[in-house]
Amino acid sequence: MRACRRLPVPHTPVWYMRQAGRSLPEYLRVREGVAMLEACARPDLIVEITMQPVRRYGVDAAIFFSDIMVPLKAIGVDLDIKPGVGPVIADPIRDAAGLNVLRPLTPDDVAYVTEAVGGLVGELGATPLIGFAGAPFTLASYLIEGGPSKNHDHTKAMMYGRPELWARLMDRLADITLAFLKVQIAAGASAVQLFDSWVGAVAPQDYRESVLPFTSRIFRELEGLGVPRIHFGVGTGELLGLMGEAGADVVGVDWRVPLDEAVHRVPPGKALQGNLDPALLFAPWEVVERRARDVLDRGRTAEGHVFNLGHGVLPSTNPDVLARLTDFVHETSAAGR
Repeated sequence: MRACRRLPVPHTPVWYMRQAGRSLPEYLRVREGVAMLEACARPDLIVEITMQPVRRYGVDAAIFFSDIMVPLKAIGVDLDIKPGVGPVIADPIRDAAGLNVLRPLTPDDVAYVTEAVGGLVGELGATPLIGFAGAPFTLASYLIEGGPSKNHDHTKAMMYGRPELWARLMDRLADITLAFLKVQIAAGASAVQLFDSWVGAVAPQDYRESVLPFTSRIFRELEGLGVPRIHFGVGTGELLGLMGEAGADVVGVDWRVPLDEAVHRVPPGKALQGNLDPALLFAPWEVVERRARDVLDRGRTAEGHVFNLGHGVLPSTNPDVLARLTDFVHETSAAGR
């Protein structure tokens, strides 16, 4: 929390995107026979899965176990998360009539989230819980394409060719995202992260015109709630300055841009999060150590730094390496201070 607020810290804090999940054998055991969206709606499983990496790694924050599609499922969108594929939408939204399914999200729609966050806050004690949600562009891309996409053809076709419909869709998704984040904050989340996983597919001009107004509104309306706000996207090196303008307190940086370079791209007054390449965890330990030390050194040029990977933990990652990396970050950064 202090690092997010650019205050002095005894050591660089560390947590990992997707730290709760497929890389942990204990996760695979509790998820056996349970579909992803079912697991995300069961408070007992949410609490257990969220706590697993905190117990194993000793990270400085927990990340709420959920999925960016949960609020859409909760309001009645016909979707599923298919193993090996990802989110699949039964009826993609490509015209004005398709917007009718996107009704407002209420706290009652996700009562299991409120219950799970409350239980987690009790178990975590002083360890912060990070809530999260998917950003409007990334949610829109799934809804329009009908599933994962490499080129986002239909998404960009709407963004470029039907800007009024695009704006209406993004406005509704911003409302849903805000409601979902506010539920988590009200229940006790200490910070929130907005994942715009696929926004790196757009050019800076398109981001400014077609994405920034909606992400800015989300961060602006969260400002008075007193929790740090983190903004992250993949392949967003050319967008880091604009993402900094969106209003978050912390800008996540993927592994493609060194943190000391990101310092020059992101406006002043922001902390940075990142950014070890997740694939490096498969290299020999001496390589991991050298590259992690480099991330820490570059992170010292930022006003605040939260150590993380440049994207999520890969499924076949050895948990012992993550545990060792956590200890290394803590010990090395503390010694450096």
